[in-house]
Amino acid sequence: MSEQMATPLIVSFGSVNIDVTARARRLPKPGETVHGESYGIMLGGKGSNQAAAAARLAASEGVRVALVGRVGRDDFGARARRELEKFGVDLSPLREDPDHATGVALIGIESGTGENSITVIGGANMAVDESDSVAAEEWFGQTQVLLLQLEIPEVAVLTAAQRVRDAGGTVILDPAPVPNGGLSDAVLGAADIITPNETETGLLTGITPTTAKEASEAAKILQEKNIRRVLIKMGSRGVFWRDGADEGFCQPFVVKAIDTVAAGDSFNAGLAFALAKGQSFREAVCFAAACGALATTRNGAADAAPFYAEVCALIEQQGVR
Repeated sequence: MSEQMATPLIVSFGSVNIDVTARARRLPKPGETVHGESYGIMLGGKGSNQAAAAARLAASEGVRVALVGRVGRDDFGARARRELEKFGVDLSPLREDPDHATGVALIGIESGTGENSITVIGGANMAVDESDSVAAEEWFGQTQVLLLQLEIPEVAVLTAAQRVRDAGGTVILDPAPVPNGGLSDAVLGAADIITPNETETGLLTGITPTTAKEASEAAKILQEKNIRRVLIKMGSRGVFWRDGADEGFCQPFVVKAIDTVAAGDSFNAGLAFALAKGQSFREAVCFAAACGALATTRNGAADAAPFYAEVCALIEQQGVR
C-alpha cells in the first residue's frame, strides 16, 4: 500500500447498507397489505454513498478513495462489495463481521406524493468500534481527507477523527442523523469542517436558516464548539460558509431536480475531492455545491453521483464561484 499512498487519499468511515425500496400508489396503514408497483435493491448507507460519490469523481484524477466500516458475511455484504468496486472504491480496509448481518434499509415510497416510510436495521454498522480504527491505522495515518457521518457508534467516529487529525489530515463531519439532544461537544470538536443542512443546523443551534444572515449567526454558534470551518447547505437557496472570521455564500446552481436523496452525500464527497486536489476552501465549497445539484437530476443514491467532467461543465456554464 505504501507506494500507492504517494497520491492523495480520501477515506470514508461509516455505514454500509443495502436499500430495499418498494413503490406503491400509497403506503399501507398498520395491519394492511397493499399491492406495489415496483421494487429495487441498491447500495445505501451514508458511508458507502459518500465513498462511491468520491470515487466516481476521482476516476483518472489522481485521487484514491477507500472505505472503512463493516459488512456481514452474507449475500447483501457481497452485493455491497460488488457495487462499491464498480465505482472504484478501495475496499481493503472494509471488514467482514462474522456475528452481524449487513445493514439494511426497508423503504416504502408512495408514488403519487413521494412520501416514504423507512425502517433501518443497522446490523454490522452498529458493531463498529475502536478496533476498526486500529485495524485501519495505516490508512488513517495516510488520509488527506476523512469523511465521517453519524450512522455508526460515536466512539468509532471520535477514534477515527483523532487518528487522522494526529497525522495531519482534515476531518469533514456530516452531522446526520442528528440524535435527540444534539451532538456532544466532543463530536463537534473532533471535526475540522461540519456540513449540516438547514434542519440539522436548527437542531444543533436553535436557528433554522433561510437567509445568509441567519446562516452566519448559526455558523458562529457552531464555531464556538471549536469548529473552524462551517458549511450550511440550504438546498435551493445555496450554501453559506464560514472559515474562521471569513465568510461567503455560494449561489445555487440552476438544475431540474427530480430526486434529492443523493444531494448531501454527493456534496460532501465533492468537498473532500476538491480539498484533496488542492482547491481553496471557497472553490471547494462551490465545487461541492455543483456536485450536490447535479445529483438531484437523477434518481437513486450512489448511482446519482456526478462525474468530474459534468461538475466542471456545470460550473463553467453557470459561472458560479
